[in-house]
Amino acid sequence: MSDVLDSLVGGFWLNLQIFVMTLLMALPLGLVITFGSMTKFRPLRYLTRVFVWIIRGTPLMLQLFVVMYMPGLVFGIPMKSRMTAVLIAFVINYAAYFSEIYRGGIESIPKGQYEAGQVLGMTRSQVFFRVVLLQVVKRITPPMSNEVITLVKDTALVRVISVYEIIWMGETYIRKGMIWPLCAERYTKQGLIWPLFSTGLFFLLFNGVLTLLFGYFEKKMDYFKG
Repeated sequence: MSDVLDSLVGGFWLNLQIFVMTLLMALPLGLVITFGSMTKFRPLRYLTRVFVWIIRGTPLMLQLFVVMYMPGLVFGIPMKSRMTAVLIAFVINYAAYFSEIYRGGIESIPKGQYEAGQVLGMTRSQVFFRVVLLQVVKRITPPMSNEVITLVKDTALVRVISVYEIIWMGETYIRKGMIWPLCAERYTKQGLIWPLFSTGLFFLLFNGVLTLLFGYFEKKMDYFKG
């Protein structure tokens, strides 16, 4: 059983790397996309919203295939790193989702607050960062927590382009169990139960920690009642 757990830990470490790097890049990129979708310059606004519509309207699995194989098939420049393809697809996908959450939070703030800030002599950027931003953060925390937890589970999709994350490792041991000699006890305990149980446990524990962290953060933001 120890070799199964060692392999699953190694696989889940890759899941965590994808999770962290996606968040670090998608969160700021999502804000940039938000500003593009809210700009008064119509061509950029329409282009940005069409881009978000395409990304949100197609499966992440399909986007993984496109990023991994299209450069080689169309331009003759194959993607050399599967991890790079994974990060490109995940960052673009989640930045699009985050941008809509940001936009909803920003648009939920009453316009009177912007006007009040400008009356006090603040610029639009000062009003946004000093008055609006923290209120937006409070309002978008619940939907953001849902997206972040979904991201944890979506990291399992990278197996479709042969990235050896935790689901791939668990499936490998299941296949090993199926080809072992006919020994019911060995087949059941090592071939099926442990990989499936351990894989699910990794995701449950990590998502549990994230849920507690987001709950704590929401309580800290309770001083904003608006």
